[in-house]
Amino acid sequence: MATLYKTAKSEYQDVDDVLEEREKRSDVKQRILMVASRGVTYRQRHLMNDLEVLLPHCKKESKVEAKQDIDLLNELAEIQNCNNVFYFESRKHQDLYLWVARAPSGPSVKFHVQNIHTMDELKMTGNCLRGSRPVLSFDANFDSEPHLQLLKEIFTQTFGVPKGARKSKPFFDHVFTFSVVDGRIWFRNFQIVEKDAQTGGDMAKTAKPTLVEIGPRFVLNTIRIFEGSFGGPTLYENPKYISPNVVRAAVRSQKATKYASRVADTQDREARVKANPLPVDPLKDVFE
Repeated sequence: MATLYKTAKSEYQDVDDVLEEREKRSDVKQRILMVASRGVTYRQRHLMNDLEVLLPHCKKESKVEAKQDIDLLNELAEIQNCNNVFYFESRKHQDLYLWVARAPSGPSVKFHVQNIHTMDELKMTGNCLRGSRPVLSFDANFDSEPHLQLLKEIFTQTFGVPKGARKSKPFFDHVFTFSVVDGRIWFRNFQIVEKDAQTGGDMAKTAKPTLVEIGPRFVLNTIRIFEGSFGGPTLYENPKYISPNVVRAAVRSQKATKYASRVADTQDREARVKANPLPVDPLKDVFE
């Protein structure tokens, strides 16, 4: 945990320097517009609320139609003076897709959000101050491939709270970790705890900080990376991605196969009984 904290702290300083240099070159600060489509479930809505609490530089907009108003998100971002968009698209009241777009020129990424666990559901012991800035910790695998390097830069611009952002505090007490496992991006949020900080003395100076999970948890499965905002030429397409509709169709087909085999076994048994009838017992009516 201490090694992860040191690594995350050094990476956070690098991220902070990058954000400060970008803000010096331009007066535009990072702001996020958070929008959801109609039909989101209660768990998906609670995930949005958790992210809104953790990201003080985001603005929340009312729900939009999934298929009709997706092209209007860039205009909404311009009206709200935001240059990043989080669009949570719900389909069939069970599948959640997350669009992370740089408005209005792009690029944009479409993720399939899996394994959602909100803070209220987890009830972890960790806690952080509302509005504090997070430390961003990225797995070493983010530097291995070009599309992961692009995702790292996108996460840095969106999840990294810039200095002086609205409703933000000038310190950090929690860590956002992004890990690449099984071709997916795993998100975790930890609190930075110093064990003997309250007692004081030499123990408080030498105590190593630990990490306590806060929540939420979710997994991002990359589908496509587009050059433009919510569209345009495809920069990267995940060849291992399987649509949840295909998975559900395979499960239904497997269940149908089991039912068909059970019906076939029943018909075979009836045919064997008819082909091999039992002989008539001559003493059957003696004891009646």
